Amino acid sequence: MTILVNIQTALTQYGELPDDKVPLVETGLYLALDKHPGRSLGPYHTHISKMREQVRERYADLITAGAAESPETKIAALKHVISDQHGYTGDEDNFNDLRNADLIDVIDRRKGLPIALSILALDIGRWQGWQISGINFPGHFLLRIDQDGRRIISDPYHQFRLLEAPDLRQLLKSVAGPDAELSATLYQEASNREILLRLQNNIKFRQIEREEYADALGTVSVMRSFAPREHRLLLDESVLNARLGNLAAAIELVREYLGAVTDPRDKYDAELLLRTLETTLE
Repeated sequence: MTILVNIQTALTQYGELPDDKVPLVETGLYLALDKHPGRSLGPYHTHISKMREQVRERYADLITAGAAESPETKIAALKHVISDQHGYTGDEDNFNDLRNADLIDVIDRRKGLPIALSILALDIGRWQGWQISGINFPGHFLLRIDQDGRRIISDPYHQFRLLEAPDLRQLLKSVAGPDAELSATLYQEASNREILLRLQNNIKFRQIEREEYADALGTVSVMRSFAPREHRLLLDESVLNARLGNLAAAIELVREYLGAVTDPRDKYDAELLLRTLETTLE
Protein backbone atom coordinates (compact mmCIF):
# COMPACT_ATOMS: atom_id res chain seq x y z
CA MET A 1 0.00 0.00 0.00
CA THR A 2 1.44 3.38 -0.99
CA ILE A 3 1.72 6.40 1.25
CA LEU A 4 -0.89 8.17 -0.88
CA VAL A 5 -3.40 5.36 -0.29
CA ASN A 6 -2.66 5.52 3.42
CA ILE A 7 -3.35 9.25 3.42
CA GLN A 8 -6.65 8.88 1.58
CA THR A 9 -7.70 5.97 3.77
CA ALA A 10 -6.97 7.87 6.97
CA LEU A 11 -8.77 11.02 5.85
CA THR A 12 -11.79 9.04 4.68
CA GLN A 13 -11.93 7.27 8.05
CA TYR A 14 -11.80 10.63 9.82
CA GLY A 15 -14.64 11.78 7.58
CA GLU A 16 -16.84 9.09 9.08
CA LEU A 17 -16.19 10.13 12.68
CA PRO A 18 -18.38 12.43 14.79
CA ASP A 19 -16.90 15.91 14.63
CA ASP A 20 -15.65 15.95 18.22
CA LYS A 21 -13.69 12.74 17.54
CA VAL A 22 -11.84 14.11 14.50
CA PRO A 23 -8.17 14.47 15.59
CA LEU A 24 -7.09 17.98 14.65
CA VAL A 25 -3.32 17.63 14.58
CA GLU A 26 -3.31 14.12 13.14
CA THR A 27 -5.65 15.15 10.33
CA GLY A 28 -3.58 18.26 9.68
CA LEU A 29 -0.42 16.17 9.43
CA TYR A 30 -2.05 13.75 6.99
CA LEU A 31 -3.26 16.70 4.90
CA ALA A 32 0.33 17.91 4.66
CA LEU A 33 1.91 14.50 4.10
CA ASP A 34 0.89 14.34 0.44
CA LYS A 35 3.33 17.22 -0.21
CA HIS A 36 6.13 15.42 1.63
CA PRO A 37 6.40 11.94 0.08
CA GLY A 38 8.41 9.49 2.10
CA ARG A 39 8.30 11.60 5.24
CA SER A 40 7.64 9.83 8.53
CA LEU A 41 5.20 11.44 10.93
CA GLY A 42 6.98 9.90 13.93
CA PRO A 43 9.21 12.92 14.70
CA TYR A 44 6.20 15.25 14.49
CA HIS A 45 4.20 13.12 16.92
CA THR A 46 7.19 13.11 19.26
CA HIS A 47 7.54 16.89 19.03
CA ILE A 48 3.87 17.51 19.79
CA SER A 49 3.92 15.03 22.68
CA LYS A 50 6.94 16.84 24.10
CA MET A 51 5.16 20.20 23.94
CA ARG A 52 2.10 18.72 25.64
CA GLU A 53 4.23 17.57 28.56
CA GLN A 54 6.12 20.85 28.70
CA VAL A 55 2.90 22.86 28.88
CA ARG A 56 1.63 20.57 31.63
CA GLU A 57 4.85 21.09 33.60
CA ARG A 58 4.91 24.84 32.99
CA TYR A 59 1.32 25.26 34.12
CA ALA A 60 2.01 23.25 37.29
CA ASP A 61 5.09 25.37 37.97
CA LEU A 62 3.12 28.59 37.56
CA ILE A 63 0.43 27.36 39.98
CA THR A 64 3.08 26.28 42.49
CA ALA A 65 4.64 29.76 42.21
CA GLY A 66 1.33 31.35 43.19
CA ALA A 67 -0.43 31.98 39.88
CA ALA A 68 -4.20 31.60 39.82
CA GLU A 69 -5.81 28.59 38.13
CA SER A 70 -7.20 30.87 35.44
CA PRO A 71 -7.48 31.15 31.65
CA GLU A 72 -4.66 33.71 31.72
CA THR A 73 -2.31 31.23 33.39
CA LYS A 74 -3.19 28.61 30.80
CA ILE A 75 -2.38 31.02 27.98
CA ALA A 76 0.86 31.93 29.76
CA ALA A 77 1.86 28.26 29.81
CA LEU A 78 1.04 27.83 26.12
CA LYS A 79 2.97 30.98 25.22
CA HIS A 80 6.01 29.98 27.25
CA VAL A 81 6.32 26.60 25.53
CA ILE A 82 5.06 27.22 22.00
CA SER A 83 6.26 30.77 21.36
CA ASP A 84 9.11 31.38 23.80
CA GLN A 85 10.67 27.95 24.11
CA HIS A 86 10.08 26.52 20.63
CA GLY A 87 9.98 29.78 18.70
CA TYR A 88 6.64 29.44 16.90
CA THR A 89 5.43 32.71 15.40
CA GLY A 90 3.36 34.12 12.58
CA ASP A 91 5.03 34.52 9.20
CA GLU A 92 4.82 38.29 8.85
CA ASP A 93 7.22 38.42 5.89
CA ASN A 94 5.58 35.83 3.63
CA PHE A 95 2.01 35.45 4.88
CA ASN A 96 0.74 33.94 1.61
CA ASP A 97 3.45 31.27 1.43
CA LEU A 98 1.65 27.93 1.01
CA ARG A 99 3.99 26.40 3.58
CA ASN A 100 2.26 28.47 6.27
CA ALA A 101 -0.83 26.24 5.97
CA ASP A 102 1.14 22.99 5.69
CA LEU A 103 1.39 21.58 9.22
CA ILE A 104 4.60 19.67 8.50
CA ASP A 105 6.27 22.81 7.14
CA VAL A 106 4.85 24.85 10.03
CA ILE A 107 6.53 22.53 12.54
CA ASP A 108 9.77 22.40 10.54
CA ARG A 109 9.94 26.20 10.11
CA ARG A 110 8.29 27.18 13.41
CA LYS A 111 6.05 29.68 11.63
CA GLY A 112 2.67 29.65 9.97
CA LEU A 113 -0.80 31.09 9.60
CA PRO A 114 -3.06 31.86 12.59
CA ILE A 115 -5.14 28.75 11.85
CA ALA A 116 -2.10 26.45 11.72
CA LEU A 117 -0.59 27.75 14.95
CA SER A 118 -4.01 27.53 16.59
CA ILE A 119 -4.35 23.86 15.64
CA LEU A 120 -1.16 23.08 17.56
CA ALA A 121 -2.31 25.11 20.58
CA LEU A 122 -5.77 23.53 20.53
CA ASP A 123 -4.32 20.04 20.54
CA ILE A 124 -1.95 20.82 23.39
CA GLY A 125 -4.59 22.64 25.44
CA ARG A 126 -7.21 19.96 24.97
CA TRP A 127 -4.70 17.30 25.97
CA GLN A 128 -4.49 19.10 29.33
CA GLY A 129 -8.28 18.84 29.66
CA TRP A 130 -8.76 22.58 29.24
CA GLN A 131 -11.88 24.11 27.70
CA ILE A 132 -10.12 25.67 24.74
CA SER A 133 -11.79 26.43 21.40
CA GLY A 134 -10.99 27.96 18.05
CA ILE A 135 -13.12 30.83 16.79
CA ASN A 136 -13.59 31.75 13.14
CA PHE A 137 -13.11 35.46 13.69
CA PRO A 138 -13.28 37.37 10.39
CA GLY A 139 -9.89 37.51 8.75
CA HIS A 140 -7.96 36.04 11.67
CA PHE A 141 -8.41 32.75 13.49
CA LEU A 142 -8.24 33.06 17.29
CA LEU A 143 -8.35 30.96 20.46
CA ARG A 144 -10.91 31.09 23.25
CA ILE A 145 -10.48 29.67 26.74
CA ASP A 146 -13.48 29.35 29.06
CA GLN A 147 -13.34 28.64 32.77
CA ASP A 148 -15.83 29.22 35.60
CA GLY A 149 -17.92 31.66 33.59
CA ARG A 150 -14.90 33.64 32.37
CA ARG A 151 -13.70 33.81 28.79
CA ILE A 152 -10.54 35.17 27.23
CA ILE A 153 -9.45 35.49 23.60
CA SER A 154 -5.85 34.95 22.50
CA ASP A 155 -3.89 35.28 19.25
CA PRO A 156 -1.24 32.55 18.73
CA TYR A 157 -0.05 34.32 15.57
CA HIS A 158 1.21 37.19 17.72
CA GLN A 159 2.75 35.19 20.56
CA PHE A 160 -0.58 34.50 22.28
CA ARG A 161 -1.40 38.16 22.83
CA LEU A 162 -4.59 38.59 24.85
CA LEU A 163 -7.28 40.52 22.99
CA GLU A 164 -9.83 42.71 24.75
CA ALA A 165 -13.01 44.11 23.18
CA PRO A 166 -11.27 47.24 21.74
CA ASP A 167 -8.62 45.03 20.10
CA LEU A 168 -11.24 42.75 18.60
CA ARG A 169 -13.30 45.71 17.39
CA GLN A 170 -10.26 47.19 15.66
CA LEU A 171 -9.41 43.84 14.08
CA LEU A 172 -12.98 43.40 12.84
CA LYS A 173 -13.13 46.87 11.32
CA SER A 174 -9.82 46.32 9.53
CA VAL A 175 -11.38 43.33 7.76
CA ALA A 176 -15.10 44.11 7.49
CA GLY A 177 -15.07 47.91 7.25
CA PRO A 178 -15.54 50.85 9.63
CA ASP A 179 -19.24 50.18 10.23
CA ALA A 180 -18.74 46.60 11.45
CA GLU A 181 -19.52 45.92 15.11
CA LEU A 182 -18.85 43.01 17.43
CA SER A 183 -21.60 40.46 18.02
CA ALA A 184 -21.93 37.24 19.98
CA THR A 185 -21.87 35.19 16.78
CA LEU A 186 -18.23 36.15 16.20
CA TYR A 187 -17.14 34.25 19.32
CA GLN A 188 -18.81 30.93 18.55
CA GLU A 189 -16.72 27.79 18.74
CA ALA A 190 -15.56 26.39 15.41
CA SER A 191 -16.01 22.66 14.92
CA ASN A 192 -13.02 20.47 14.15
CA ARG A 193 -14.04 20.11 10.52
CA GLU A 194 -14.61 23.86 10.20
CA ILE A 195 -11.08 24.42 11.48
CA LEU A 196 -9.56 21.92 9.05
CA LEU A 197 -11.62 23.28 6.16
CA ARG A 198 -10.41 26.79 6.95
CA LEU A 199 -6.83 25.51 6.97
CA GLN A 200 -7.28 23.93 3.53
CA ASN A 201 -9.21 26.90 2.15
CA ASN A 202 -6.12 29.01 2.73
CA ILE A 203 -4.28 26.68 0.36
CA LYS A 204 -7.12 26.46 -2.15
CA PHE A 205 -7.59 30.24 -2.43
CA ARG A 206 -3.88 30.81 -3.01
CA GLN A 207 -3.78 28.08 -5.66
CA ILE A 208 -6.74 29.68 -7.44
CA GLU A 209 -5.10 33.11 -7.26
CA ARG A 210 -2.07 31.59 -9.00
CA GLU A 211 -4.36 29.88 -11.56
CA GLU A 212 -3.12 26.49 -10.37
CA TYR A 213 -6.54 24.98 -10.95
CA ALA A 214 -5.45 21.34 -11.05
CA ASP A 215 -3.74 21.71 -7.69
CA ALA A 216 -6.79 23.51 -6.27
CA LEU A 217 -8.99 20.67 -7.53
CA GLY A 218 -6.78 18.20 -5.68
CA THR A 219 -7.10 20.28 -2.52
CA VAL A 220 -10.90 20.31 -2.75
CA SER A 221 -10.97 16.56 -3.37
CA VAL A 222 -8.98 16.00 -0.19
CA MET A 223 -11.31 18.34 1.73
CA ARG A 224 -14.29 16.26 0.63
CA SER A 225 -12.67 13.12 2.02
CA PHE A 226 -12.67 14.36 5.64
CA ALA A 227 -15.80 16.54 5.29
CA PRO A 228 -18.10 14.40 3.11
CA ARG A 229 -21.23 16.29 4.16
CA GLU A 230 -19.82 19.72 3.30
CA HIS A 231 -21.87 19.87 0.12
CA ARG A 232 -20.59 23.31 -0.93
CA LEU A 233 -17.34 21.58 -1.87
CA LEU A 234 -19.20 19.92 -4.75
CA LEU A 235 -19.70 23.37 -6.29
CA ASP A 236 -16.06 24.26 -5.74
CA GLU A 237 -15.04 21.06 -7.48
CA SER A 238 -17.48 21.73 -10.30
CA VAL A 239 -16.16 25.24 -10.96
CA LEU A 240 -12.56 24.01 -10.95
CA ASN A 241 -13.40 21.20 -13.35
CA ALA A 242 -15.02 23.76 -15.63
CA ARG A 243 -11.88 25.91 -15.48
CA LEU A 244 -9.90 22.86 -16.59
CA GLY A 245 -12.30 22.13 -19.42
CA ASN A 246 -13.90 19.09 -17.80
CA LEU A 247 -17.46 20.25 -18.47
CA ALA A 248 -19.14 16.85 -18.21
CA ALA A 249 -17.61 16.27 -14.77
CA ALA A 250 -18.54 19.81 -13.74
CA ILE A 251 -22.18 19.25 -14.73
CA GLU A 252 -22.37 15.94 -12.88
CA LEU A 253 -21.00 17.56 -9.70
CA VAL A 254 -23.61 20.37 -9.81
CA ARG A 255 -26.35 17.80 -10.24
CA GLU A 256 -25.00 15.88 -7.26
CA TYR A 257 -25.03 19.12 -5.25
CA LEU A 258 -28.63 19.86 -6.24
CA GLY A 259 -29.63 16.41 -5.04
CA ALA A 260 -27.97 16.99 -1.66
CA VAL A 261 -29.17 20.48 -0.64
CA THR A 262 -32.65 21.69 0.29
CA ASP A 263 -32.30 25.46 0.75
CA PRO A 264 -34.04 27.21 -2.20
CA ARG A 265 -31.33 29.90 -2.32
CA ASP A 266 -28.61 27.29 -2.63
CA LYS A 267 -30.55 25.50 -5.34
CA TYR A 268 -31.15 28.74 -7.26
CA ASP A 269 -27.45 29.58 -7.55
CA ALA A 270 -26.56 26.01 -8.49
CA GLU A 271 -29.31 25.85 -11.14
CA LEU A 272 -27.91 29.00 -12.73
CA LEU A 273 -24.46 27.44 -12.81
CA LEU A 274 -25.87 24.21 -14.24
CA ARG A 275 -27.63 26.03 -17.07
CA THR A 276 -24.45 27.95 -17.89
CA LEU A 277 -22.39 24.76 -17.98
CA GLU A 278 -24.96 22.89 -20.09
CA THR A 279 -25.13 25.77 -22.56
CA THR A 280 -21.35 25.83 -22.83
CA LEU A 281 -21.23 22.10 -23.46
CA GLU A 282 -23.80 22.22 -26.29
